[in-house]
Amino acid sequence: MRLLTLRIRGFRNLADASLAIPREGMVLVGANGHGKTNLLEAVSYPVLLRSFRGAPDGDLVTHAQGRFDLEATLAGARAEQVSVQYTARGRQKRVEVDGAEERTVTAAMGRWLAVVFLPGDVGLAGGPASERRRYLDRMLSLSDPAYLRALLRYRAALAQRNAALRQRHPEMAQAFERILAEHGALLVRHRLHWVDTVGAAFAEEAATLGERASIGLRYTGRPALAEPGEWPAAFAASESTDRVRGSTSVGPHRDDVELSLEGRSLRVYGSTGQLRSAAVAFKLLELETLRRAHGTEPALVLDDVFAELDDTRQERLALRLAGSGRQLFITAPRRSELPGALELPCWRMEAGHAEPDGSG
Repeated sequence: MRLLTLRIRGFRNLADASLAIPREGMVLVGANGHGKTNLLEAVSYPVLLRSFRGAPDGDLVTHAQGRFDLEATLAGARAEQVSVQYTARGRQKRVEVDGAEERTVTAAMGRWLAVVFLPGDVGLAGGPASERRRYLDRMLSLSDPAYLRALLRYRAALAQRNAALRQRHPEMAQAFERILAEHGALLVRHRLHWVDTVGAAFAEEAATLGERASIGLRYTGRPALAEPGEWPAAFAASESTDRVRGSTSVGPHRDDVELSLEGRSLRVYGSTGQLRSAAVAFKLLELETLRRAHGTEPALVLDDVFAELDDTRQERLALRLAGSGRQLFITAPRRSELPGALELPCWRMEAGHAEPDGSG
């Protein structure tokens, strides 16, 4: 799967442009603040039809224009065109695929597959459990529509149960427990299956990136909740706690993926390089998960990924990426700061303008 063209209008600080994207992707170089990450954000927007930074659509609009337009031409099993128009006034978003408007945003998700690494993604290894839950939910939603449907229904029921608990209506809260059990069990089953499937591959990816210590992962929470019949007892056991807190204390929204380093917590004992290697390994597993699910190679978007990696890890990562056949988008302040194994077209970013500079 490849991005062929990208038309941009009114998006952040980027100049309006129609870009022909090289088949291999690009190395995007330029000083900080000139729009490198913003361009990656535009490239990746059609994946989930939202910002990879979690920014609301209104924050993406160039203030003077009051709206943004993105149009991506994609080459997968067949050529497709995904268009997004967002108007700040009224907060209206229109999504079209091949000129036909989609009824919902979720219906257009997955037409363009790309895995994104941002500097803050080191939080996947060293940050709170919420970082890893978001990672699982995004990846598994893109790989299986059944997971996305269950996630949306679970979140809606969870919000309603929590509201009932805060309002001191236990009978009303109980009315949502069957929905939580049905859809929450599916989420737990999918997460457990994924962790069991990729455990060995995670360790291999970390070793490939230069990690000598043994790194592992396991799912923490209540595996028994993979069965809907186990939920009533769990709700009964947490009833008093939930009433006091005004929130639901059991379910996949509370679970985690624990990373270990030689049997000890990676979050506590891992070095900066080890945490960053583990985070990159997560992203490489995400690539493989989406590739298997869709039968096509997702693009890989890497924002300043080589920063804070030592020379050995930089070279190992570059060799891991070289010759993969997937489309790569990589940023760096200067081309000379990237490993030589990355032979990609080089584009320069200056004051919101992106242009090939003929090197790389």
